[in-house]
Amino acid sequence: MKLVILDRDGVINYDSKQFIKSPAEWRPIPGSLDAIARLHEAGYLVIVATNQSGIGRGLFDMDTLNAIHDKMHRAVLGAGGRIDAIFYCPHPIEANCNCRKPKTGMLERIAGCFNVDLAGVPAIGDSLRDLQAAAAVGARPLLVLTGKGTETQAGGGLPSGTTVFPDLALATNYILGA
Repeated sequence: MKLVILDRDGVINYDSKQFIKSPAEWRPIPGSLDAIARLHEAGYLVIVATNQSGIGRGLFDMDTLNAIHDKMHRAVLGAGGRIDAIFYCPHPIEANCNCRKPKTGMLERIAGCFNVDLAGVPAIGDSLRDLQAAAAVGARPLLVLTGKGTETQAGGGLPSGTTVFPDLALATNYILGA
């Protein structure tokens, strides 16, 4: 089974310091939908793993998150792709839960649900916590410079073996050997 794990905000869609709180605020980064379609066409299961602390902070509710994800699913389908599953952590940082990246609970859940070893699985993110969670489970951390990616790269401390790409489209080229 071929699997790829993507963070959402800053990788697939534009991020916001005020959070993505409505479907209207969800806007895809150019090239990201086509990249997901290419991964899907190449036989990859595309899994999204995203921290969504806006729920725990009371900025939006589950119905709104579902509506945002419905918009994302429809946009990806419109480009000929598919997101096979979305895993999210709804907790604020203060909750100190195991599912919020950089902790590994969300990625361990993905491994369990799909009965796969995540060793070497590409995990694409724009923040240090995305990369740290990936490295901790043996996945292959890929940093994109969209979203917070440029700040993340400048901050240093990237996990060993992290590969850096300008965006999801070029990370996809790398994964597919294009």
